[in-house]
Amino acid sequence: MPIARRATLAAVLSAPAISFAQAPWPSGVIRIVAPFPPGGSVDTIARLLQPGLQARLGVPVVVENRAGASGALGAGVVARAPPDGNTWVLVFDSHAVNDVLQPTLGFDGLRDFTPVMLVATSPMLLCTPNARPWRDFGAVIAAARTQRDGLTYGTVGAGSLAHLTMTLLASEAHANLVHVPYRGGGPMATAAAAGEVDLVIASRAGLGGQVGQTIRPLAQSGARRSPALPDVPTIAEQGFPNVAAEAFWGMLGPAGVPAPILARFHAALFESLADAGVRERLVTGQGVDIVASSPEAFGAFLSQQMATWRRVVRENNIRND
Repeated sequence: MPIARRATLAAVLSAPAISFAQAPWPSGVIRIVAPFPPGGSVDTIARLLQPGLQARLGVPVVVENRAGASGALGAGVVARAPPDGNTWVLVFDSHAVNDVLQPTLGFDGLRDFTPVMLVATSPMLLCTPNARPWRDFGAVIAAARTQRDGLTYGTVGAGSLAHLTMTLLASEAHANLVHVPYRGGGPMATAAAAGEVDLVIASRAGLGGQVGQTIRPLAQSGARRSPALPDVPTIAEQGFPNVAAEAFWGMLGPAGVPAPILARFHAALFESLADAGVRERLVTGQGVDIVASSPEAFGAFLSQQMATWRRVVRENNIRND
């Protein structure tokens, strides 16, 4: 484990020791809301973390799927929950713009939550079903420019980072790319395997085991090639340097979670991510980069993501389709 992360964990564990003795927490059942359907990356990561959290906190920890509205339905459940440490949410990157695209939600994506941790990030993969004819990224752009109806692409939902990234690409490449939103990674991956759309874009975790089986990767969205996929070029290196983004997963609680509870939950989460088996399944199995940030660092990251992608939403007149 890197020295900086060991130091962060040491601080988290030692600073609130006196307060822990005074707090009647944890008690009862702790809920981790996964605001997407079973089978997607959010659900998978939440369920990988659940056993470690339960063992370290000493109370039942359950994962509850509350899918809908690109993750906003489940996030709203947590925004309205009491800040007693018994309800948390593992959000996806769509959280950064949900309250802008869906102004009737009744919550602010930053102000109404307590940041806990940026859990992981991952470049997204632009893939095509094996039955489609395109063998490289250039052929896809050419087809999207010349075919009358353009090309369709699937994502985990409107307002997801995948949706915004493809909106940027369509603008930069002067290509006709038609968005087809699904209700999470599981339905999207199934649709991709069935050839319902011409393209899909998601993290490797979101695409499950389809990559290299029923769909083939054509490009990745990170600023540099992922070590796990060194032969797949980035979109940026193929002439579109402004099109670079990474999916992210982060843990939030309701606004106002007491500092001792936040510290203990963060410590349990940090230790769960440090488990060798969990790291293997996340890094190798899901293709994500574990971050395990401090609450403060995640708050700053989320604020920056919101500023960046909300600007893209406004400039491109993106709506919740």
